[in-house]
Amino acid sequence: MQMTQTRRHFLTSTSLAAAAGILGARASLADEPPPEVTTVRLAKQLGTCIAPQSISEEILRAEGFTDVRYMKTPPAPAKLIGLGEVDFGLSMAPSIIIHQDAGLPVMALAGVHPGCWELFAHPPVRTISDLKGKKVDIPDGLGSSGHLYVAILAAHVGLDPQRDINWVTSLDMEPFARGEVDAFLASSPDPEELRARNVGKVILNSTTDAPWSHYFCCMLAGNAEYVQKYPTATKRVLRAIIKAAEMCAAEPEQVAQRLIDGGFTTNYEYSLQSLKNLPYRTWREYDPEDSLRFYALRLHEVGMITSSPNQLIAEGTDWRFLNELKRELKA
Repeated sequence: MQMTQTRRHFLTSTSLAAAAGILGARASLADEPPPEVTTVRLAKQLGTCIAPQSISEEILRAEGFTDVRYMKTPPAPAKLIGLGEVDFGLSMAPSIIIHQDAGLPVMALAGVHPGCWELFAHPPVRTISDLKGKKVDIPDGLGSSGHLYVAILAAHVGLDPQRDINWVTSLDMEPFARGEVDAFLASSPDPEELRARNVGKVILNSTTDAPWSHYFCCMLAGNAEYVQKYPTATKRVLRAIIKAAEMCAAEPEQVAQRLIDGGFTTNYEYSLQSLKNLPYRTWREYDPEDSLRFYALRLHEVGMITSSPNQLIAEGTDWRFLNELKRELKA
């Protein structure tokens, strides 16, 4: 136990130092007042792609939060954010949009990275168009981020997601591995395991395949009331998540070990490979508003939302904290 605690302390200390150096001196806490509230509730989710959220506890404490709570949530926390049961969470852009359209006060604050999804399939399926009439397994269930994502992919090539695809919801990849379904949407660390087992072929990789690789997948969202009441706290949460994203890019070995220690994933090698593949530094380059507009247009086209993209962006985004942090970085 003592050895584990010492290792965690070492990893935390070195990673915090690295993140502070990457973000520069202008990110100093002395430049702004303390957070208006010292409690923050984050979504607790398994997997590697949301690692910046999972490893941010010590950075949040350095930002002045004395009570950091990880609340167990479904794979897509946007609904619980809107209901006020969670203050912040990383969520897929389509899921944020769906819940905003439903009237929940979910506020998009920043993009964190594109990627996350890989769609595996068995022959003869080689393209998205080949999914017509086939069984597609969405582990997190209908209405989940994964379901929305594949529906958008299908509509993009002219398929009707409701009529042309036979949706299946399994608890894991095993039905696909046994050949009982034709395609399986995988998020880290499942793609690494499927490759290691030589199961199926990737027909779409959202980290590398255009246009999906050009838009944020994981975005930070917050409860609108929290954001409005506690702007300093909100900025500090965002800064902590960005620092953690930089850590994922700069020190993937240490981050992979912290994910194991925290119980967020179970296979070090798979997690490390995923961390190395995901572009965690694109928060600097991509425009989060473009990403929301892109996915909102796709969802509107297939009739999954009724609100216009412009309305969702006007009412459900707040980029001021991200813009402030970008200016600090340049300074």
